[in-house]
Amino acid sequence: MHSSTPPPQNDPSSGAIDALLKGLSAADAAAAQAEIDRLIQSAVSDAEVRHEREALAAQEAHQREALAIKEVHQREALALQEAFQSEALAAQEAYQREILAKQEAHQLEALAAEAAHQKEMREAHAAFQEHIQSIYEQIRLSRQRLFGRSSEAHPGQLSLQFDEVEQTAEGSTDEHDQALISTADAQASEGSQKASRSTPRARGKRNPIPPHITRVEIVIDVPESQRVCSCCGKTMVEIGEDISEQLTIIPMKIQALQYHRKRYGCPTREHAPVIADRPPQVLPKSNASNDLLAMLITAKYVDGLPLARMEYILGRAGAVVPRVTLARWMIQTAEKLKPLEDAMNQVLIQHPVLQIDETPVQVLKEKDRSPSTKSYMWVRKGGPPERPVILYHYAPSRGKAVPIDLLKDWQGFLMCDGYGAYDEVGHRPDVTLLACWVHARRGFVDAIKLQPKEKEGRANEMVKMIAKLYKVEKESQLLTSEERFQLRQNISKPILETIRKWLDANIPVTAPKSALGKAMAYMDKLWPRLIRYIEAGHLPIDNNETERAIRPFAIGRRAWLFSDTPAGAEASARLYSMVETAKANGLEPYTWLLKVMRGLPEASKSGDFEHLMPWNCKAEDLIMDAYGSTGPTS
Repeated sequence: MHSSTPPPQNDPSSGAIDALLKGLSAADAAAAQAEIDRLIQSAVSDAEVRHEREALAAQEAHQREALAIKEVHQREALALQEAFQSEALAAQEAYQREILAKQEAHQLEALAAEAAHQKEMREAHAAFQEHIQSIYEQIRLSRQRLFGRSSEAHPGQLSLQFDEVEQTAEGSTDEHDQALISTADAQASEGSQKASRSTPRARGKRNPIPPHITRVEIVIDVPESQRVCSCCGKTMVEIGEDISEQLTIIPMKIQALQYHRKRYGCPTREHAPVIADRPPQVLPKSNASNDLLAMLITAKYVDGLPLARMEYILGRAGAVVPRVTLARWMIQTAEKLKPLEDAMNQVLIQHPVLQIDETPVQVLKEKDRSPSTKSYMWVRKGGPPERPVILYHYAPSRGKAVPIDLLKDWQGFLMCDGYGAYDEVGHRPDVTLLACWVHARRGFVDAIKLQPKEKEGRANEMVKMIAKLYKVEKESQLLTSEERFQLRQNISKPILETIRKWLDANIPVTAPKSALGKAMAYMDKLWPRLIRYIEAGHLPIDNNETERAIRPFAIGRRAWLFSDTPAGAEASARLYSMVETAKANGLEPYTWLLKVMRGLPEASKSGDFEHLMPWNCKAEDLIMDAYGSTGPTS
């Protein structure tokens, strides 16, 4: 039960009630006041009831709301639980699928790895077999080079075989008992010798002994007892003679040129005496005559005799000249010949076509280097056709700096092999590289040597195609440059196109490390340079001329084996340059060297060497100067 609550004293309505009660009696006022209190109490009770109802309703609403919220939470929790379970199930399924995929991938990787391993093993086995085959081919080629026949023979090469006489004479006939002596012009040039070898000689014919060779007349008379005619008994009269000639040789004879220089003085002794000048000498401080120097240079640098052997030969003839003295003579003479070398170099660098090659040489006393280290002789061949020049250059290195320095003042077409040192020169805009077809062919020739006997293979096909290119060159030897260019365009160009197609078809199916594969790779690498020669008629097809110039050096190297000092190697380079340039100009080296040695002292004084250059000398004049006079010349 709620207790009655008196109205508040400060209620605004109390003043109005008091005003109403003032006009009533006390009883009415009390009754009215009681009724008013009852009404107020009733209103308060009703308000409290409503308030309680509202509170109860609010509580119920709150409970319902809380229950609803709880239900929502429960539903959300249930949904979350279901979603979590679904995600867990999906994750589990994904994990299982991932594990399965990884297992499958691992199996595939294992299979791929096994396949790759098998492939690697097959490739390794194939590479091993290819390597073994390559080694086998190298051994066979080495044995072929050491013990087989060689096509790179040289007329002056000394055989090292004990049965040289038997082997050389085998298969000869009575015709070979006569010496085939060429004329002076034919003897002078190696090219003429080659032509004489390739041109068949008429049967029963032989060249006469050259007229510059001294004749010693030997008169063979008929005995007097046989000059009586058996028919009439009278003495026969001379009506003619038959003349035949034989070759003989006088062994080397050492002479000492003793100069008696007359001295004259004034009878009154007022003036200093005068004495005849010394004959001009190349080496005035030595006792070597100019002619002796010419002979020594010829013996060593043309005939390939080492100085040790020359020391023995001179000693056998009665002159004791130590090899160290001979070596000093060669080095000092080479120094005197430098102006000729410089003049030759000027001719060489002015011509737009040049050939170059290099060959090893051993120098024992090169500074800061082991005696067994290889040094190199570099050979350049160039100049116009009427003034060919061959220059040797010694360098301790085979690096690119050497050709860069040698060719720094030259521009044009450079014929060389595939050695990488020449590439730097080829990068210059004023230099165009050519490649040698002989080098390209050589690899296929080596491959043929490795084939079974009497069986032709792909290497033979290439050699035959290259032979067609050389047939064109042979047919165009006497043509002008323009005519040769047209012939190359019409015939050689289609042949080159056929070779290119052959290469493209065979390179992919050939073991790269085999002899045939290496030959193909070399040709393929240098193909642009190999075909460049057909762009003009004056360009060479190969580097054969330079190789021929190197050959005498290589043959001489077999005899003297090495150079002792760099100075000796440099002297050898200059002296080889002299004799090889003389040969290239159609001169016999000894006769030209005689002229040079005799004229060099005066030329050194005047500075005029032009008359000594090989292209300004005639072979017949040199021969007459050398052999036409009977007396010695200083």
